[in-house]
Amino acid sequence: MATSTNAQSWPKDFIWGSATAAAQIEGAGHEDGKEDSIWDTFARLPGAIAHGHNLERAVDHYHRMPQDVQLMKELGLDSYRFSISWARVRPGDRFANAKALDFYSRLVDELLEAGILPWLTLYHWDLPQALEDQGGWASRDTAYRFVEYANDVYAVLGDRVQHWTTFNEPFCSALLGYGSGVHAPGRQEPRAVVAAVHYQHLAHGLALDELRRQGAQHLGITLNLSNAIPRDPNDPVDLDAARRFDSLQNRIFLDPLLRGAYPEDTLRDLTPFGLPDLIHPGDMELIGAPLDFLGVNHYHDDLVSGHPDQPNIDGHSGGAERKAASPWVGSEDITFPSRGLPRTAMNWEVNPDGLRHLLVRLGKEYPALPPLYVTENGAAYEDTVGPDGKIHDVERTNFILDHIEAMRQAMEQGADVRGYFVWSLLDNFEWSYGYGKRFGIVRVDYDTLERTVKDSGLAYARHIAAAKDQPVS
Repeated sequence: MATSTNAQSWPKDFIWGSATAAAQIEGAGHEDGKEDSIWDTFARLPGAIAHGHNLERAVDHYHRMPQDVQLMKELGLDSYRFSISWARVRPGDRFANAKALDFYSRLVDELLEAGILPWLTLYHWDLPQALEDQGGWASRDTAYRFVEYANDVYAVLGDRVQHWTTFNEPFCSALLGYGSGVHAPGRQEPRAVVAAVHYQHLAHGLALDELRRQGAQHLGITLNLSNAIPRDPNDPVDLDAARRFDSLQNRIFLDPLLRGAYPEDTLRDLTPFGLPDLIHPGDMELIGAPLDFLGVNHYHDDLVSGHPDQPNIDGHSGGAERKAASPWVGSEDITFPSRGLPRTAMNWEVNPDGLRHLLVRLGKEYPALPPLYVTENGAAYEDTVGPDGKIHDVERTNFILDHIEAMRQAMEQGADVRGYFVWSLLDNFEWSYGYGKRFGIVRVDYDTLERTVKDSGLAYARHIAAAKDQPVS
């Protein structure tokens, strides 16, 4: 049941926003000089994307950007978190594309004119295919190419954009892209996974250093984090499965960024895959440089087991609901039993208290933790358009409001959270699921591209107005 919160619950400067990613919404897949990203290439592989969908048109944000910004203004958003397409800005990673940079410059101007804070992400998974052809994130050289790209973007937008996120969810672009192969570029190479993790860390550190040298303010990174909960806390097998999953999902990213070193157990697990050999002198100092903020993306908890054939915790037989996302370094035996909780259309458990637990845990475990922003949180459900032409998405509405309440409770317990971005503003291309999963608080008719604010979007707008002590319509 959704929980309402009053205006007194929120600091006046708390940021309320929504988020998207370039590859998922822009379309114009090969217009104005843009060339293939790894996702354009991946979408052409038979069976890679559900229903054979691709990114060529997406939801046409490239041509409808001013109207989409007006929608954000009508919803009362304080900030819009968007990503830049590397494949658009540097086609084939050969040169800075003036037409692409002009599009993002116009986007920033539209946002500022609407009173909306631009929150920019440099990498949300759309690596130029030309760089993948040279090794992609498994090549150290890609980290240095990333800095060149970041410089091109900063040269045009640095005078107006204050908040810079280097990477979004490196877990996905490394482990899902180079390990399980369910994301672009679709590789299944354990050593490439380890290299991709370290070289994305290095790219982050190099870009952080360069942008800060140029005067950039408010620099950070966004990680997708979960709680690794052992199914039986007294079972050594489940405890070790939870440890390994926590290592791969959380600590392999948090520790280098916030402590300047990989966890000892992670190094031990990944030594056979060459992690120690990838670390050059000076790498960890760059990677562990202080952050101005940490973005936290959170959608679900993970109950973890090392026993594939055990009954689910709710008493039903049948083993685990899913396997570990990336079957490598011994993680193929990690499973995720059901707890009998409600589930989204992604088959993810709904447990708002997991967000509270995660935010509080971060503050306890990382003394150098910078301010936190929940940069993605949301849910996919099977939306239907009612006879009145509206989308009465009760489950998504409850999901968002309940997670906002869980975040508020975390703040009461000491978590330094300063903003919340719902995922996503628009229904869009949901990666390997194509257009089959809808996360938006605004519905997109994929035939006409008409936008319709869902009940969840209206509820979020009312919450924002109430949190600001403004009139609620």
